[in-house]
Formats: sequence, structure tokens, C-alpha cells
Amino acid sequence: MANTNIEGAPIRRRQDSALRVRLRRGGELLGLILSNPTTVFGLILIFGMLGMALFAPWLTQANTPDPYQMPRDWGALRMPPGTPGHPLGTTNTGGDVLYGVIWGSRTSLQLSIVVVGVTVVIGTAIGSIAGMVGGKVDEILMRIVDVFLSIPELIFALAIAAILGPSFTNIILSLCLVFWVKYARIMRAQIILVKQNDYVDAARVIGDSRLNIYFRDILPNAATPLVVQATLDMGAIVLIGATLSFIGLSESGIAEWGVLVSEGQAGIASGRWWASTFPGLMIFLWALAFNLLGDGLRDALDPRTESRR
Repeated sequence: MANTNIEGAPIRRRQDSALRVRLRRGGELLGLILSNPTTVFGLILIFGMLGMALFAPWLTQANTPDPYQMPRDWGALRMPPGTPGHPLGTTNTGGDVLYGVIWGSRTSLQLSIVVVGVTVVIGTAIGSIAGMVGGKVDEILMRIVDVFLSIPELIFALAIAAILGPSFTNIILSLCLVFWVKYARIMRAQIILVKQNDYVDAARVIGDSRLNIYFRDILPNAATPLVVQATLDMGAIVLIGATLSFIGLSESGIAEWGVLVSEGQAGIASGRWWASTFPGLMIFLWALAFNLLGDGLRDALDPRTESRR
């Protein structure tokens, strides 16, 4: 028993030291992020839209069986902003633009979280297998990734969604099939890079298993580019999803920004700009916010920034 404790002490001390280092670096990272005005502005936009998405039922007082379906007021078609009961106006079919903007934020949040979550997990798993195993396995997996990367994301997602049929669920599925490859490529490159560090060799020397080395030493130090890429994709996914909805690959009548822009485009030439402008503005702000946050994270996590600090 005494020998077990003595042998386990270096491992425990290494784990405690690693935890303290990560906590200290986390505090420094937060300070760097909050010191960047554009990143803070992006965070404000993100928290504002997240709040709108979370409190959508209370903000709109939705009492319909399916709140994601736009309620129609057939007695108030094409009403301009400022109309009583419709602060942002209505669409050609009597849909309340404010309702669509608010519930569209929840739809976009679900789209981003699901697609980013699924693609990060799949891409990390495949990239890790390729980087850790190497050889023929790495070669086969990376050739599959190359095939996917050779097709532009929007064209590939459009083709898949068109084959599956018009549905918001199918848009999510098509984006998941498209976006995982970049995470696999990034993770594979990071695994190969991190494996060459001395602390990985030291972990092998003291007897850590290959699985422990991966989860404790390799994965945490290889995940930084994935975090930045996932943040940037939170905005890009909504932009591509809105594009697919705009061209009719989502259900008509749902509270989704791309659907609203599509419904309102017919009235732009007649001066009814509001039905497309407000949801289009939300798409712009959503993409802008996550791009500002992603740029701030990239600067804060840049090794050159750390060396200057």
C-alpha cells in the first residue's frame, strides 16, 4: 500500500500542477478577451440575442400549439412598422415580423448548437483516430476528408438538402454532413504536432496509458484551434442555413430568418422593405457577433500573444 501511494504521488502532483496552470491561463485568457473592445461588442450582441431566444415565449406571449409556426393576421396584410399590435409590420401573408424575428433567434440558436456540437464531436473523433493511429488508417480517413473538402460548403449543403427534401431538420442534417471535415483536418494536424512535445514523452515514461495521455495531455493542448473554428462557424452556419431557407429548402411559414427574408422579397420593389430588412439585419448581426468573438479568441489564444505577455 505504501509503495502504491509513493508511485501515485508524482502523478497526483502533476495533475494538481496542470490544474493550477490551466486555471491561471483561463483567467489570463478572460482578461485578454475583455480587454478587446470589438470582442466585448460581439459578446454583448451574442448575449442580447441569446436572451431574446431564451425568453421568446414571454416576449411574444405565444399561445399557439406550435410556437415555431408564424401566426397569421389575415386582416392585417402588409402593414408597415408602427402598426398597433405589429411594431415591425407584417408580411404579405399577415405574419408578424417581430414574432418571426424573436422566434427566429431561437431557431438559429438551435441550428448553430446542434450543427456545431455534432460536427465538432465527429470531426474530433475522426481527426484523433487519424492522428493517433497513423499509417493506412490515417491515409484512408484523410482521403475521405479531401473528397468532402473539394466541394464548396454551400453547394454541397444545397445538394444534400435538395435530395432530402424541404425541411428544417434536413437543413440541419445537410450542414452536419458538410461541416465535420474541417474539424477532422484541424484535429489531425494538431494531434501530430502535440505528440512531438516533451511532456507527452514524459507522460509515457512515468507509465501513463495511451488513453490517459490522449485525454490529459494531447486533447486539451490540441483543442484551441477547434474552439476558434467552432465560434466562427456559429455565425457561418446560420448564414448558410438562412440561404437554404431563402431558396425554399425549409418549411414555409416557420419562424426562421431566411424564410422571412424569402417571404418579404416580393414586396421590396413596392416599398414594403420591412419584411425582409429586419430578419436580414438579424442574420447580419448574428454572423458579425460570432466573427468578432472568434477573432478575439484567435488573438487571445495565439502563442505569439502569450510570448509577448
